[in-house]
Amino acid sequence: MVSTVERIPIGSDHAGFELKAVLVEELRSLGFEVEDVGTHSTASTDYPDFAHPVAHEVEVGEAQRGVLLCGSGLGMSYAANRHHGVRAAVAWSPEIAKLAREHNDANVLVLPARFLDAETAKAILRTWLDTPFAGGRHQRRVTKIEAT
Repeated sequence: MVSTVERIPIGSDHAGFELKAVLVEELRSLGFEVEDVGTHSTASTDYPDFAHPVAHEVEVGEAQRGVLLCGSGLGMSYAANRHHGVRAAVAWSPEIAKLAREHNDANVLVLPARFLDAETAKAILRTWLDTPFAGGRHQRRVTKIEAT
């Protein structure tokens, strides 16, 4: 029997380590299979070392979606968006997460860990997971992003 459980890779640098642990548990409680690519402590790390593995999995189709965390969210988004087909969106509220999915078909959620509490981060994650891409005029725009 083939499993239909979606696997979501998640990664963070040291600034996102503690919040990542909360989101790993949240994803599991929602029924997702989670691949934690690290980091596995609060020791200083370089965010690209974790952004690239998650983004690569999305780029090559090994995962449909991924989650990244760093202090501001910006470094992870810069690194992840270098991968073809990856649309990594920094979200700091559920409303931004919803728009990132509806309008931009964001397939990597990036959270600014130093600016979010655990409950807000979980709400952002749930909204992002539950919101479908609207398509329509937005598809035309996503197609233009992917054309470069």
